[in-house]
Amino acid sequence: MWQRRRAVSNDRDLDALADRLNRETAGKDASEIVKAALDPALGLRVGAISSFGAESAALLDIIAGEDKTVPVVFLETGQHFLQTLSYRTQLTKALGLTDVRLVTPDAGEKATLDARDDLWKTDADACCDLRKVGPLARATAEFNALITGRKRYQSATRAKLKPFEVLDGVLRINPLANWDADDVEAWLEENELPRHPLVEQGYASIGCWPCTRAVQDGEDARAGRWSGMDKVECGIHLGQRQAAA
Repeated sequence: MWQRRRAVSNDRDLDALADRLNRETAGKDASEIVKAALDPALGLRVGAISSFGAESAALLDIIAGEDKTVPVVFLETGQHFLQTLSYRTQLTKALGLTDVRLVTPDAGEKATLDARDDLWKTDADACCDLRKVGPLARATAEFNALITGRKRYQSATRAKLKPFEVLDGVLRINPLANWDADDVEAWLEENELPRHPLVEQGYASIGCWPCTRAVQDGEDARAGRWSGMDKVECGIHLGQRQAAA
């Protein structure tokens, strides 16, 4: 069963732990980074975040290889591509994940702020707050460590990403931080993992359908997200200080 014996007590402890784990896992592969994070001796309450997007299968496969019972949070925004929802079901079954949690926006907030499901047209930040940032904060309150699939190559905002970091009092674990698109492709190919059906149509990063397009040659992997807007992240990986900047 997925259990941790005790929690790291405060932010200072987490900062020290992140520094130590970055040193101890330097040069190690993604599986070893996940294994280090799941070490019961650390006493962490670990969950994972997944969009079940273009590259998600690689990280989820690595997590499943260590512990299929790790909770995986999926933000069911109500505006995903139908292909993403089908892929989530397919991949969950293929990997044997036993605790995928579907998290929806607060019904009252949605009725007040976005009753017509078109908030993205006028305020994409508010839409992401309603459908992603707020629901994630509520759903992950029980965890003090979260595994993510972020990678440095994806965009300039992620170029200095470390395998372990602390964000708003939570240890963020980024096992694929130093992977590039070729590394992801090699893992998917070697392990014969199912692909998101939109990848073959040119989608390199997949979020909600209103704010996602296929990328062009020479663009970075996240260029198709919020294209034409002054926005590059939904906010769940920014932290309070960065989001307010």
